[in-house]
Amino acid sequence: MRLPAWSASLTWKSACFIVLMCCSLAAVLGVLVHVGVTRQTVSAARDKALEQLHDATRAYEAGEALPPESGLDPAALPQSLRQLALSGRRGTVVAERDGRPTMWAAAPADGRTLATAVDYEQSARTITGLDNAIIGSSVLAIGGTLLVGGFAVRRVTRRLHQTATVARRISRGELDARVGDAGGTGRGASARSARLDEVATVARALDTMAGTLQAKLVSEQRFTADVAHELRTPLTGLQAASELLPEGRATDLVRERVRTMRRLTEDLLEISRLDSGSGVVETDLHRLGRVAERVVRAAGTDTEVVVVRDAHVETDRRRLERVLGNLVVNAHRHGRGPVVLTVAGPVVTVRDHGEGYPEYLLAHGPQRFRSGGAGGGGGGGGGKGHGLGLTIAAGQAEAIGARLEFRNAGSGGADGGGAEAVLTLPWPPAAEGGR
Repeated sequence: MRLPAWSASLTWKSACFIVLMCCSLAAVLGVLVHVGVTRQTVSAARDKALEQLHDATRAYEAGEALPPESGLDPAALPQSLRQLALSGRRGTVVAERDGRPTMWAAAPADGRTLATAVDYEQSARTITGLDNAIIGSSVLAIGGTLLVGGFAVRRVTRRLHQTATVARRISRGELDARVGDAGGTGRGASARSARLDEVATVARALDTMAGTLQAKLVSEQRFTADVAHELRTPLTGLQAASELLPEGRATDLVRERVRTMRRLTEDLLEISRLDSGSGVVETDLHRLGRVAERVVRAAGTDTEVVVVRDAHVETDRRRLERVLGNLVVNAHRHGRGPVVLTVAGPVVTVRDHGEGYPEYLLAHGPQRFRSGGAGGGGGGGGGKGHGLGLTIAAGQAEAIGARLEFRNAGSGGADGGGAEAVLTLPWPPAAEGGR
């Protein structure tokens, strides 16, 4: 049998532990009190019965009338006590007489049994009342302890859940998220003298880690942007100087390398703007099929455009063209033809027929400056395998509220295999009813 998922929570486990410990403690204390009080009650009743038996024995020996509730061989006397008296010993026992609990005392008397009875009903009621009081007080104590313990545990689990939520936000990229837990109980205490509990210590460590991570990332982003800005000026000069070189194979190679460096620098600047979120998204209503055809013409590649169902989308055209252009160039550079761009409503698919995306890209998405090697459907992206093209495409897609997915089409063959990049754009509000 599998326990339900909620039974794994700390609150549930703590409640079960509290109930178990309270029940165990109540049972031990209840048994001790019950045994102690019962022993005292029975001892008092036994002493009273033996005292009355002593009086009856003196009266029997003196030939006087026996006291009330005393007699020779009474019919209601328990058989075990009768046998004990006939063996020459005295004894007592609690038994029922006419439906009422009775303390019997018996002693030998000339081969017969002299017995006396003491009413034990009041003592039995006292023990029963005590047992009920123990059970009732135990239930109340368990309930009260469970409420107080549940409240205390709930406070701890609530703070743990808050810390876990902040950790998940940080993992999604919200590096400014903080727990801000200072112990939860230190309103009246000064910050210098307040002692942090374990949960607050974990929360503060998480906040410190997030702050340190954020500072490092901001520093790296600033460094990348500064380096890219500094490179633009010498690269512009290099490009101008390369235009003055005499024509030839060496000159073409220099110009091509300079253009590659300029593209890489522009990509770095664009990534820096995406990381900082400084860019402005300018949305308007555009026809998706026309945008796709314009992107293919601008790329200058042999890409087939298939419009299954055209759609009007409200988006930033420049950013959308950047995403589709990077996907098309990436498919030609790292995949194999034919490359097909398909428009089906708000979904645009760019597919090549190469070996597919590498496993690391499918599992973790595009990574900067990591090349997928030869083939592999675009592991690297723009910049000849520097890994910036797909990274920029993913960042721009997120900026316009679109979803970009990378997957492999299947095994190779005439129509199968290859890599697919699927871009899903949001519909404009006016088009929701006509979908």
